[in-house]
Amino acid sequence: MSGAALPPPPAIWQQSDGTPVSCQDKIRVLNENYAELCEVMRDTFEDAVLIGVDEDGLRRLIAEVAAALRSPRS
Repeated sequence: MSGAALPPPPAIWQQSDGTPVSCQDKIRVLNENYAELCEVMRDTFEDAVLIGVDEDGLRRLIAEVAAALRSPRS
C-alpha cells in the first residue's frame, strides 16, 4: 500500500531565534531524520489501517505523541 506523498522537509530549517540553520552537515542530518520519521509514520499508519484501526483515531494519537514531546534542553 502506498499512500499519498508526504510533504518534503522544509526548504529552510529555522533555529529557535528564527535564523536559518546554515551548517550543511546539520541540514543533512535534519533531512535524513525527517525522511526516517515519515517512513516510520507511513508504515505504522498503513499497518494499523490494514489491521482495522480507525484512521482518525490513529491520526489523533500521532498528534498526541508529537504534542507530548519535550525539549531535551528543559
